[in-house]
Amino acid sequence: MKKPAVLLTPLVAVFTTTLLLAPARADDFPSVISVSGEARISAAPDLAQIDAGVANDAKSAKEASDANNAAMGKVLLALKGAGIAEKDYQTSRLSLQPQYGQNKSTGASPVVGFRASNRVTVKIRDVTKVAGIIDTLVSAGANDIGNISFEVTQASKLLDDAREQAVADARRKAEIYAKAAGVTLGAPLSVTEGGGPVPLFKGRMAAAPMAAPAAVAPGEETLSVTVNVSWAIKPGQ
Repeated sequence: MKKPAVLLTPLVAVFTTTLLLAPARADDFPSVISVSGEARISAAPDLAQIDAGVANDAKSAKEASDANNAAMGKVLLALKGAGIAEKDYQTSRLSLQPQYGQNKSTGASPVVGFRASNRVTVKIRDVTKVAGIIDTLVSAGANDIGNISFEVTQASKLLDDAREQAVADARRKAEIYAKAAGVTLGAPLSVTEGGGPVPLFKGRMAAAPMAAPAAVAPGEETLSVTVNVSWAIKPGQ
């Protein structure tokens, strides 16, 4: 004899409804306040970096290379004479490329010469000498100067100070929210960091022989830190 299926239906329905309506316990979800804190510190850069290059055109590859080597030799000697240590300048690019003309009658592009170029990256550890070094390079024959950038070499200590200030800023904000919500802050549950140094200036300056000294403004570099902090909260006291 089969059991009547209709007797089970109400029980199943009641059981399912009870599960759906059961309230979640308060401790199922953590009670936290999460905020971001920020801090910025400005500092004068103490290191500059520039690129200097020479380029020479000639009918043959050898002539272009020889002329270019001689020109770069003068630039390197000028750097040494200006007090730049050998460890602070390094060849960054060396190229020899054919130059093409155009034959109007045939439409062909024959090789009419060669261009040799050589670039060197220079670190200047006294930023007050940047303008003078540029003038020295131009006077020595450098006809392409650019990619000027400035840097704070002791950024780690400054960033550590900024981190402390950022956490303090986060706590200040969290306490405001806690007071407004009628609770108090507990222990911090998580701290994550974002952000980093913001470069002041990176650009390119094409240099030609100048009668007046180059005008260079190193300005300041801004170092920024952002932290995200979550605090446990407790009932207000």
